[in-house]
Amino acid sequence: MDAIEKLLNSVLPEKKELIALLECDDGEVWEKLFGAARAVCEKHYGNKVFARGLIEFTSYCKNDCFYCGLRRSNSKAQRYRLSFGEILERCESGYALGFRTFVLQGGEDGYFDDESICRIVREIKRRCWGCAVTLSLGERPTDSFKAFFDAGADRYLLRHETVSARHYALLHPPEMSYAARIDCLYALKAIGFQTGCGFMVGTPFQTTEMLADELAFLTQFKPHMAGIGPFLPHRDTPFKDFGGGSVQTTLKMLALSRLLCPEILLPATTALGTAAAGGRERGILAGANVVMPNLSPASCREKYSIYDNKLNMGAESSEGLAELAARMKKIGRVLATCRGDSLVKN
Repeated sequence: MDAIEKLLNSVLPEKKELIALLECDDGEVWEKLFGAARAVCEKHYGNKVFARGLIEFTSYCKNDCFYCGLRRSNSKAQRYRLSFGEILERCESGYALGFRTFVLQGGEDGYFDDESICRIVREIKRRCWGCAVTLSLGERPTDSFKAFFDAGADRYLLRHETVSARHYALLHPPEMSYAARIDCLYALKAIGFQTGCGFMVGTPFQTTEMLADELAFLTQFKPHMAGIGPFLPHRDTPFKDFGGGSVQTTLKMLALSRLLCPEILLPATTALGTAAAGGRERGILAGANVVMPNLSPASCREKYSIYDNKLNMGAESSEGLAELAARMKKIGRVLATCRGDSLVKN
């Protein structure tokens, strides 16, 4: 059984086969794999693309990741925090538009302690009946994760960024630990969260071998969701002079992830849409099935600057929902604002 046949049967090829495939630029091979990934996605989720309402509620972060514009050392970053009332208003506004999943994303900001996060989650669930709440708050103690889950949070997104401990150390300051990040992912899954991991394609010092290892990790960890997007540099970080990640390689990783993990939820990320015109649509045609329009207050969106030129208006925003639906229709997809739970079992 060759590598493509293995993939079509959701079998992980050998690492050397994955490396050769990722380095292959034969258009016919990839059109076949993109088509197969679309078919697998349709088999499990139909032609729906699930829309999540993204609320970027704080741009403060205690961490100093070398790639992120929100890093604590960036004195040029514009900092803000949404109030309890502002977060709820954004959710209620999104609920009126039809959103049934809200993603609360922010830097690792200690201002929002366990009690405040639990209060926010409980009130969203009370006011927006039947919705799902996804948290993306970075690393927290296991007891904190458990408190969030008990308060009603359904999902947690925590990008592991790279499956290589050595590579992780090249992307983060010494006080950040790869082992701690992975431990958090397993704790989240054990608690019962629909758990999302993820990584960037084309980060400094990344190799094709590392990308092959990422696919092996996904098949072993079996996340409910995986955020896979291209690395994009930020002008006020140590990686400002590195080039962005390849759109084509990102599409390859999306397709292979879909084939190896058929029931996973895969976003067509804002980074992919920023990296190339029509990038989000290309991601969906490569097997992705989630988009995250921005529900944050318009005055805050440019301040949440994790990389340069981040899209936040038009079809990337809640105001552009009709435009986004029209774009999905053009590629044979239906934009769905329902909960859209993952089919992956814990």
